[in-house]
Amino acid sequence: MARLKEKYLNEIVPALQQKFNYKNVMEIPKLEKVVINIGLGEAVQNPKALDAAIQDLTMISGQKPVVTKAKKSIAAFKLRAGMPIGVKVTLRGDRMYEFVDKLFNVALPRVRDFRGVSPKSFDGRGNYSLGLKEQLLFPEIEYDKIDKLRGMEVVFTTTARTDEEGRELLKLLGMPFAS
Repeated sequence: MARLKEKYLNEIVPALQQKFNYKNVMEIPKLEKVVINIGLGEAVQNPKALDAAIQDLTMISGQKPVVTKAKKSIAAFKLRAGMPIGVKVTLRGDRMYEFVDKLFNVALPRVRDFRGVSPKSFDGRGNYSLGLKEQLLFPEIEYDKIDKLRGMEVVFTTTARTDEEGRELLKLLGMPFAS
């Protein structure tokens, strides 16, 4: 079992129950899933970019990503409906906890001039979105093997009902929020 999952069950659940006075154990917020998304605008002109992004995301997440396709045609971008324009992966269970642990303790501290992540990126229902500028933050990616720096979006979906509950859950999991 993942270290972070044990910490959640043994330390975080009692702390959240005490802080928010939950009567029922099922009310306690938990991390439901983590979605990692890489949007590839250059995939329209360069289909090989898609393969590189799939390889990077597979190494980072430990799971094969799904190719996302355009829903609408946009003439200005030379984009037709159904063209592949990105990759995403949804992590749940032990893989999710392993990725979150790696993100909080290895990848985010490697960001240059890192002062913490913004506490304002919540959606109003306890879910959090985080943008990363480059895939090099993760130790699995070798600098010599990448063709281009690609950013990615990481979305933490929780069962929390409010932003305050979601913020507290992520803080207890180890998310380094800026003060």
